[in-house]
Amino acid sequence: MLNNFYYKMKMQSSPKKNNVKGKKDVSAVNLKSEDCDISQLKKNSGSKCVLEIGGKNQESSKIRNQKKSKRSIKNAEIEGNKTSVAKMELTRNISRNTSELFFINNVLKRSIPLPLTIPSVRGYDFNSSVDYSSILSSYKYSGFQATNFGLAVEEILRMLVARRVPLERGQEDTLEMDEFIKRRHSCTIFLGFTAEEMLSKGVRETVRFLAEHRMIDCIITTTRTIEEDLLECLTSISSQNIYGKTDKKGSSINIAESSIITNTTYSQFKDWIIPILDKMLEEQKKGVLWTTSKIITRLGEEINNVNSIYYWAAKNKIPVFSPALAADGNLGKMMYFHSCKNPGLVIDILSDLKRINTLAIKAVTSGMIVIGGGIVKHHALSANFMRYGADFGVFVNAVPEYDGSDSGARPDEAVSWGKIKKDSKAVKIHAEASLIFPLLVAETFIRHFVSYKMRIVTSV
Repeated sequence: MLNNFYYKMKMQSSPKKNNVKGKKDVSAVNLKSEDCDISQLKKNSGSKCVLEIGGKNQESSKIRNQKKSKRSIKNAEIEGNKTSVAKMELTRNISRNTSELFFINNVLKRSIPLPLTIPSVRGYDFNSSVDYSSILSSYKYSGFQATNFGLAVEEILRMLVARRVPLERGQEDTLEMDEFIKRRHSCTIFLGFTAEEMLSKGVRETVRFLAEHRMIDCIITTTRTIEEDLLECLTSISSQNIYGKTDKKGSSINIAESSIITNTTYSQFKDWIIPILDKMLEEQKKGVLWTTSKIITRLGEEINNVNSIYYWAAKNKIPVFSPALAADGNLGKMMYFHSCKNPGLVIDILSDLKRINTLAIKAVTSGMIVIGGGIVKHHALSANFMRYGADFGVFVNAVPEYDGSDSGARPDEAVSWGKIKKDSKAVKIHAEASLIFPLLVAETFIRHFVSYKMRIVTSV
C-alpha cells in the first residue's frame, strides 16, 4: 500500500523559533513512499509524524481524471446510442422499401395474358332445370375430381370415335385363326376391374351391358369377379350387409364389405363347378390345352344365363384374362379340391400372356379403362407396353401414390415406361368405383351407343 500512495509527513519540532539566517523552517516535507520507510520515521523520536493517504493535489488530479473518464464513457454511450438508433432506422427503411418492392414486383406484378381457350370455373345453375346430363357435363369446370371426371368422359369419347373409324384395306385380320383376338375395330378397348371395386358393389349390370353390346374388346379381372358373377346366376348374393363388422362366423354368414354371402351359396357353387372341371380334365387328355381365358369362356358357356357378364363375353368372343385364376378366390379353392380327388388338370399361363400381348400388338389404336389396380392394372399396362404404349387411358381408384404401389401410380408414370404414349391425355379419377363408373359409362358408352343407334334408324 505504501508504494501506491504519497505520504505527507508533518514534522513538528519544539515551539522555538529558528532565527538562523539562511535556514528555512521546514514544517512539512512531502516524501514519496520510496524515499522513506517506517523505520526511518521511528528514529525521529523528537518529531511527530502524520501519514495521510493522498495529497490534496494528487486527490484533485485523480478526481478530475475519474470525472473525465466518466464523461468520456457517457459521451461514448451517447454516440453509440445515436449510432444504434441510426442503424435501426436505416434497417427499418431498408425493410420497408424491400417489402414495398416485393409487393410491387410480385403481388402487383402485371400478369401475362391468359389464352382465350382456358375455361372459367363454374358449376351447374339449378335455376334453369334439373338435367342430370348437364350436371355431369358441368363437372369438367368444377375443379378437383369433378374436373378429372369431365376429362375422363372426353378421353373415353375419343376412344369411341376412333373405334368407329372403318378398318382400312390391309388392316382386316383375315389370317388370324383365334376369333377372340382378331382385329375388329380401329380402337381396341381393354377393360380392367377388380372385385372389391366392382361386382360386389352392384356394378355388375354396367359391365354386363358393355359385354352384351360388344363395346369392349378385352376384359382383365380377378378370380373373385368371375365367381361372384356365376354365383349371382346360381343364387342371390347381393344382399345388403345388415350386420356391420360383427363376427357372424357362427351363423355361416360371410361378410364381403357391403354384401353378405352365405355358406349355402358356396356349396351350390361347388356342386355346379366340380362336374365341369371333370369334363375339362377329360378333354385335356384328348389334347385340349387349357388357359385361364379359355376356362373362363367355358364357364360362361356353361352358366348359359343372359344376366352373366361371362356369358356375353363367351357369346361375343371377348377374351377374359385372369392371371391369378387358380390361386385366388373360391374358384381357386374349388380347383384345389378337385385336384385332390381327380388330379391332372393343368392351366397354361404362358399361352394367355402371348394371347393378350398379341391382341395389343394387333391394335390400330388402343385404349384402357381400368377400375381398381393391382395385377389387373399392371396386366393391361404391360400388354400395351408391347405396342409402344396405349393411345388412350382412364383410371379410377381411391389409392394415393405415396406408398409406391402400382395402383396409386399416376398415368405419367406409365408414360415414362412407354406403357402410355406421350401425346395421350390419360387421366386418373381418385374416387370409389361404385359411385363413379356407372356415371362414366352413362356419359360415354350409353350416350354414344344411343346416338349411333339413332343415326342407323334415321338413315334407314
